[in-house]
Amino acid sequence: MIITVESVDRSKHSALIDEMFCMRAEVFADRLGWEVHVENGREIDRFDCEGPLYLLSLDEQSGALRGAVRLLPTTGPNMLRDVFQVLMPGGAVESPLIWESSRFAVNPRILQAEDRHEANHTLNRTTIELLCGIVEVCQRAGIEHVVSVFDARMARIFRSIECRFEQLGTPTRIGRTMTYAGLFDMSDEMRATLGSSGDLLAPVLTPEPPVGENR
Repeated sequence: MIITVESVDRSKHSALIDEMFCMRAEVFADRLGWEVHVENGREIDRFDCEGPLYLLSLDEQSGALRGAVRLLPTTGPNMLRDVFQVLMPGGAVESPLIWESSRFAVNPRILQAEDRHEANHTLNRTTIELLCGIVEVCQRAGIEHVVSVFDARMARIFRSIECRFEQLGTPTRIGRTMTYAGLFDMSDEMRATLGSSGDLLAPVLTPEPPVGENR
């Protein structure tokens, strides 16, 4: 299952958010070798201070964190415009109907499971579940597209599960990694394709609270 955490609700989920930052350090700094800032075992950047929406994938039985992704509006500070300008020298996309996804990560501790086949299944399912969650939350909010910066590894994953994207700008080698910018359609067709790839036809987001209920 996936829960969404807005800035106003971060204090209610402080332990999970802290675990997410630790997971991001393990994924992006330790495993992928990205040049990210890690302090006290946590990877936090300036965009975490811009009121992002976090999607957290949790194990339904244990509640353990399986993965996470961050969403930001493109009308404010975002990574494509403010960090990866080289990918789109003509200017980044900006629209109230387009959000940016970043810091997409699956918990590497999944791979420490004794059963390697089951670990890989959970890894793939968590990846697709997060992608389904992005589509669902965007459809709730009336967002039509998501833009993202990703590496060649993620590009291969997207293609393998038929998560189609429109390539923006020109892929560029940044550090050791070939880096892409892509635009993803948040349509019913995209949700159906992802759902079929991961056998996730039912909604993955936790239900919205009733109108008037405190969040």
